[in-house]
Amino acid sequence: MSELAAEYGVHPTMIHLWRTPSSTGAADIFERGARKTSEVDEDTVRSLHAKIGELAVANDFYCESSSPGPESEVRDG
Repeated sequence: MSELAAEYGVHPTMIHLWRTPSSTGAADIFERGARKTSEVDEDTVRSLHAKIGELAVANDFYCESSSPGPESEVRDG
């Protein structure tokens, strides 16, 4: 651990804190991995897609409104 700590510039205690949960729970993550994707709630997926759409529209609106357009050129010129 001291070699890893020296190589990555972290304290050995931090490596120990990261290593313990990952080594005890890693097998469980890989066992559940394939089943997790099929257990996704369809209503949750729909609501998340709707939220993504709302945010994309809002982002486009703010990008267009913040960029100088032809109106600002007429006033400046």
